[in-house]
Amino acid sequence: MKVIGTTSEPSATRLPLILHRVLLSRVNMITHRGLGTLAIFALCCTLFFVPPIHGQTNEPKSGPPPRAIVLHAARLLDVETGRTLTPGEILVRGDLIVEVGSLVTHPHESEFIDLGDTTLLPGLIDAHVHLFLHPGAEDLQTVQESVPQRTILASLAARDDLLAGFTAERDMGTEGAGSADTAVRNAINDGLLPGPRLRISGNAIDILGGHEDAIGYNPAQHVLSNATYANNAEELVTAIRGQLKEGADFIKIYETGPDKIVDGHFSTPYQYTEEELTVAVHEAARTGHRVAVHAMGEPGTLYAARAGVASIDHALQLSDETMRIMREKQIFAVPTFTIFEYFAAHPNTPAQGARDSQLLDLHAQEFKKQLAANVPFAMGSDVGPFPHGTQAREFVLMVKFGMSPLAALQSGTLNGAKLIGWQNQIGVLKPGYDADIIAVPGNPLQDISVLQKVSFVMKNGVIYRK
Repeated sequence: MKVIGTTSEPSATRLPLILHRVLLSRVNMITHRGLGTLAIFALCCTLFFVPPIHGQTNEPKSGPPPRAIVLHAARLLDVETGRTLTPGEILVRGDLIVEVGSLVTHPHESEFIDLGDTTLLPGLIDAHVHLFLHPGAEDLQTVQESVPQRTILASLAARDDLLAGFTAERDMGTEGAGSADTAVRNAINDGLLPGPRLRISGNAIDILGGHEDAIGYNPAQHVLSNATYANNAEELVTAIRGQLKEGADFIKIYETGPDKIVDGHFSTPYQYTEEELTVAVHEAARTGHRVAVHAMGEPGTLYAARAGVASIDHALQLSDETMRIMREKQIFAVPTFTIFEYFAAHPNTPAQGARDSQLLDLHAQEFKKQLAANVPFAMGSDVGPFPHGTQAREFVLMVKFGMSPLAALQSGTLNGAKLIGWQNQIGVLKPGYDADIIAVPGNPLQDISVLQKVSFVMKNGVIYRK
């Protein structure tokens, strides 16, 4: 068994602040000496890697099969049916689940891990994260922090998310760091860094003067946009091909913004026409990829649904027609309530706080309509501007605003796996699926907030928290 970064104390889910400072001081030293990004990333990998205590490694072996592990807990939740097994056990061999039940086979060579009064669940899936962002002035950090520095901070963020029980994530744009998320994803896949399995989108795509452009700065300074410009269908195709070339797993497009709410009325301009989005969807599909959009409201949300995107993220305002199309095409809405709550509680100005509170209230009202219309949902938090590793708050808010605890769990397991293309591999505890498993105290069907207190994390058969 391989144990990486294990801890029993919630306060230990982050690397010590001193290591953080050491990392950044070494980055500055290396940068000044001119050794470049490769040396910086090598340093990051060296400081992050924790050698296995014993047992499984990522290297293929001949001879006996991988060592077996039996996990035992008071409960095991089948997220497909909502059925709870008491007790629950899982037999893991190597990186796969072999058996699930109240009493599984206990091979004589297996290791038995008793997790006590907890519930076993599939690893959680956050379909909207920003590994390259952290709390603070978002626009300034993308200008002041170098891409190597942001890459190291993204690696820290990935570790925090994993230890919080998120074993898979969709990174929705590096916000000006280009394709640096390719390096983070590949380092995780190669076992160099602990983190969730990732689907990445690179830099994301926006129009000139759009939602992610550098607005409000001295024009003479030529501050760069946080996304890649594409102002028409032809430029969309070029941008998509460039991002896929640099390693993107899917394409993220900003479809609406800036947002306004005046006298309780919400409005947001679209950025691309339905025809332009359709070109983007077809170009991505040509090579087997999909498109996700940042879209807060109409008519951009309708254009995106008609174009056939994979998800509409934020989805604050959806018309009846948009909801009908999303239901028929199984286009996921990704609400991201937590970011609205965080901005309302941490405004830069009182006026901004009032605006964000209004947006959250409106979002909650619209969410009830979307639930009634049977729109499919995937859990996504927009973590980054608020601290990584705390995004299970999204489940609490989804339930608070009208979703059942089981449906909320399904949005962050089954549905998340479908959205990011890992259905039949993760998202449920079944024989033959990858061993992405967590444990939480108590019963999440009775108290969804226990998802914020993950006590055990296994990803791909490797234990990261115990």
